[in-house]
Amino acid sequence: QVQLAESGGGSVQAEGSLRLSCAASGNIDNYACMAWFRQAPGKEREAVATIYISGTTTYAGSVKGRFAISKDNAENTLYLQMNSLKPEDTAMYYCAADRTFRGYCRGDYTSYNYWGQGTQVTVSS
Repeated sequence: QVQLAESGGGSVQAEGSLRLSCAASGNIDNYACMAWFRQAPGKEREAVATIYISGTTTYAGSVKGRFAISKDNAENTLYLQMNSLKPEDTAMYYCAADRTFRGYCRGDYTSYNYWGQGTQVTVSS
């Protein structure tokens, strides 16, 4: 069972950048999908970006062109580079892993088996 630990969150002004990291305790290639989700107070958890084992990525429309998901298999680490941050990006960000090989990543949080504790991102205007 993999353990996931996020880091890199913080407070930043609008248009700033942050890079989130998610360190996995095991080989991330054992998992079909790795993803970043976020949850703001009073809102549902939503998928921000996913990356399939093949390297195929998907993004939420609200972050496309601003965020980039990547992974370092040698370091068993998932990343989320966030640029041009907006106040509406404020949320708790979670790293997640899905062990089911479907050929693609699903965007619903119920498909993901493993979760980190989250890292807070706060963007001020």
